[in-house]
Amino acid sequence: MSPDRLAYMANQIGKFFAHQPHDKAVAAIEDHLRKFWDKRMRSAILEGLDGGETNLDPLVAEAVEHLRTPARV
Repeated sequence: MSPDRLAYMANQIGKFFAHQPHDKAVAAIEDHLRKFWDKRMRSAILEGLDGGETNLDPLVAEAVEHLRTPARV
């Protein structure tokens, strides 16, 4: 899947959680990506972010950055 398509999907998830306070929204987006996206999708969006190939909303970009570290309990 292309980084642009993944960014679109991630931004849609972000819109769902955008009404929550900042920290809760970021955590919810991260949680959703960890639970429902497979490892290949998470790796691809991180690669796209690193390469500047994605147009992520700020909340979503922050949540995607959190995917670099092990899941928080």
